[in-house]
Amino acid sequence: MTQKKLIDNIMRKQSFLCVGLDTDIKKIPQHLLAEEDPIFAFNRAIIDATAPYCIAYKPNLAFYEALGVKGWIAFEKTIEYIRTNYPDQFIIADAKRGDIGNTSKLYARTFFETLDVDAVTVAPYMGEDSVTPFMGYEGKWVILLALTSNKGSSDFQLTEDKDGERLFEKVLRKSQEWADEDQMMYVVGATQGRAFEEIRKIVPNHFLLVPGIGAQGGSLEEVCKYGMTKDCGLIVNSSRAIIYASNGEDFALRAGEEAHKVQQQMALEIERMRK
Repeated sequence: MTQKKLIDNIMRKQSFLCVGLDTDIKKIPQHLLAEEDPIFAFNRAIIDATAPYCIAYKPNLAFYEALGVKGWIAFEKTIEYIRTNYPDQFIIADAKRGDIGNTSKLYARTFFETLDVDAVTVAPYMGEDSVTPFMGYEGKWVILLALTSNKGSSDFQLTEDKDGERLFEKVLRKSQEWADEDQMMYVVGATQGRAFEEIRKIVPNHFLLVPGIGAQGGSLEEVCKYGMTKDCGLIVNSSRAIIYASNGEDFALRAGEEAHKVQQQMALEIERMRK
């Protein structure tokens, strides 16, 4: 998906919501366990209920790989279902890959050829040759981890060199030598608050994938205030607060309602941006 199409979808839907499909077999409603493929049955219902209100889906690979072959099949079926029924949705494989060049080439082939997702999250720690193999696919995106929302992010990401440059800032600056804003996005956690202001000084035009609103306590208003660009520039993810809004038979209905609430908030932020 091109950047233009992504922006067009955001403006048309008045939403920059990404629904995280962090589907845990231990948390889905009990009645679904009687299904042949409970994970896919859950995902399909969530997707049908939330698709009008979001512009992206982000399945986290850990939740599928934990189930072995059955989980991977459910993941593949989920991708195919979105592609077939909601082709305007931006699909992110939250895989956090990143290895030496030859291995990264195979990861890229997996996600961009075999599965045909739009983007994959990639860890930058091993440097340029671990990231650039993902860049050889037209219309596909690398979403590089920059400043994450977890408590341990300060262990490395906020450490400074002798010139006072923090590691996440070095990642942002150096990676711009590898790709431009038509191929690369960055993960920045919603809980980082005012840091978005500093990040926008380094990457003023790149899209940011922002996890951490909802269950993790990040503020959508604050993210938009400091991180939004004239083209929005944000894909804001919510997982648990939407997909686990209910564990009863009304789980999909409630998920749709929660997604709609977030979409309405986002529509107001887009309106403010365009004034």
